[in-house]
Amino acid sequence: MALYGASTEYILHSLLWLVNNPHPVSSLDLAELQAIPPAFMAKLLPRLEKAGLLVAAEGLKGGYRLARAAADISVLDVVQAVEGEKSLFNCQEIRERCALFQETPPQWAVQGRCAIHATMLRAEQAMHRELAQTSLADLAHSLHDKAPPRFLEDASTWLDTRAQTRRTAKVRQRRRMESPPCGKKANTPCP
Repeated sequence: MALYGASTEYILHSLLWLVNNPHPVSSLDLAELQAIPPAFMAKLLPRLEKAGLLVAAEGLKGGYRLARAAADISVLDVVQAVEGEKSLFNCQEIRERCALFQETPPQWAVQGRCAIHATMLRAEQAMHRELAQTSLADLAHSLHDKAPPRFLEDASTWLDTRAQTRRTAKVRQRRRMESPPCGKKANTPCP
């Protein structure tokens, strides 16, 4: 079983599309770009906003953008915003329960930190160090090095087209709502 689940993976992939994008991107567009359930994405992004990693904009040009430079947002920041604080290991103090101790463990058996627990804590600290040292900018740089330029251009165009289509559709919808139906204004005939 993974310590960090699909939520973390979905969000990290989504944030990569915000790194060099000057315009807010809707949660729906981020979800559909990557075939992620839109409701799932809409539930996760406010967590990052609450953590100060994203800024939300409302209205026709609404969506999400990074709250600070990608180089200043670590993977650990994102993981903790999405997953919360999780321990790698939860020591159960099994060393106290040896049948040979007859319910009263000797001092030597329980003195100090359990060696297994200490090992797991060192592993967790190493993992946190690595996640803290890796920024969204680092991940985006890896993507840009790996992906062909045409793919990155296509993704940018896709996001821009979606945003423009959404704005145009909302303007048309608002105009329809503001215009009276035929026959109501100055007895205009219905077609």
